[in-house]
Amino acid sequence: MPDSPPAAYTIQSLARAEVRSLAPYNAGLSNEAVRRRYGVERIARLGSNENPIGPAPGVIEAVTQAARECALYPDAECQTLRAALSERLDIAPERLVFGNGSEDLIAILARVFLDHGDEVVTMVPAFGLHTLYPQSMGARVIGVPITAAGAIDVDGLLGAITPRTRLVMFSSPSNPVGSALSRAEIERLLAGLPPHLLLVFDEAYFEYGQLADDYPDVLALLEASRQPWVLLRTFSKAYSLAGFRVGYGIVSDPVLADLVDRVRTPFNVSRPAQAAAVAALEDQEHLTRSLANVATERARLSAALAAAGLRVYPSLGNFLFLALEREADAVGEALLSHGVIVKTWREPGFTHCLRVTVGSPADNALFFEALMQALDAPVRGSLADASH
Repeated sequence: MPDSPPAAYTIQSLARAEVRSLAPYNAGLSNEAVRRRYGVERIARLGSNENPIGPAPGVIEAVTQAARECALYPDAECQTLRAALSERLDIAPERLVFGNGSEDLIAILARVFLDHGDEVVTMVPAFGLHTLYPQSMGARVIGVPITAAGAIDVDGLLGAITPRTRLVMFSSPSNPVGSALSRAEIERLLAGLPPHLLLVFDEAYFEYGQLADDYPDVLALLEASRQPWVLLRTFSKAYSLAGFRVGYGIVSDPVLADLVDRVRTPFNVSRPAQAAAVAALEDQEHLTRSLANVATERARLSAALAAAGLRVYPSLGNFLFLALEREADAVGEALLSHGVIVKTWREPGFTHCLRVTVGSPADNALFFEALMQALDAPVRGSLADASH
C-alpha cells in the first residue's frame, strides 16, 4: 500500500501557492439568494453593471434558432461575428480575438504573457480580475492609486514600470470609478511606454463613454502608435448579453491573435452566444435606447446623491462610485434587507466605497430610498417618485 500522507496534508496543498493565496472574486449575491435570506420579493439588481433594458428583440429570435443546433459544437473561429465586427470596426478579421466574456481574454493574456517574477502595472481601485489573474500566474501586481479627483494617474502608471513589467492593464472608462483618459492623456501614455511590454486597454464600457462629446477614439489612437496592444470590449454591458458571455479583443498585430488562440479553449464562445452577439450588433436603435436610459438616470441619480451630501465620483460608465463615511459592507448588508444589490468595494483604502449600477428609474428610486434609510439620512432629491 502507498505510504500514508503526512499529518499536515490538506487538499489545499495540492494547489499552486499562488492560487492558495488568492482572494476570491466578489461576484455578489444572486436574486434568489437575496430573496431566501431576507424574505423580500422586489429586487433591484444594481451590483453587476447589467443593462436593465434587456436585449434587443432580435436576440431572442436568433438564440432560439441557434438552440435548435445545440448538439453541434459552435464555430471555433466565430466567423459570422468576426465578419460583422470586422466590417463595423474597419479592422482586418485576423486582428480579432474572442472570449467567453472579456474576462476570459484577460485570463488568457495572463497565461500567455506572465510568469513568476514578471510585473503587471494597473490602477487602484481595480477591476478584480486585472489583479487576480496575473497573481495566479505568479506575477507581481503594482497598483497605482487614482488621483484625489478619481482620475487615472498616467504619470503614476508610467513611473511604476520597470524592466520586469510585462503588462500595463487597466480599464477606461475605469471600473469601479468611472473615470476615463482624455485624448492627450492616452497620447502621453503611449509615448512613454517602453517597447518591452504589452498594453491591455480594457474598454468594456466603451459605448457608455461615447455619450461624452470629448470621449476619445481610443482605437484610432492605439492604431497610430507603435506599441503592442490589445483593446478589450464586451457585449455584456451596453448590448445586454451578460448571460451569454461574449467578449472580444482587437490586437495591434495578428501575431498577438495567434498567441491568444494557442491558449484559449477552441469552442469558448457558444453557438447561441455568437448568434446573440450578431443580432445585438445589428440593432443599433436598441443600443441607443439603452444608452439614453443611462445618460438620463446617471445624471439624475448622481445629482440626488450629491444633494444628500455624498461624494460621487464623476463617471462615464453605467455605474456610480460612492464614498461613504462608514464601512461599505455594513451599508451593503442594510441595502440587501431592502432587496437592493450593490457592490461594496473591498480593496484596502476603498472599503468605505460602493459601486451602484445605473438601473431603471424604479430600481434607482428603490436604491436611493434604501440608501438614505441605511445612512439614517432624510430622503431628499427627485428620485422618490422616479418610477411614476
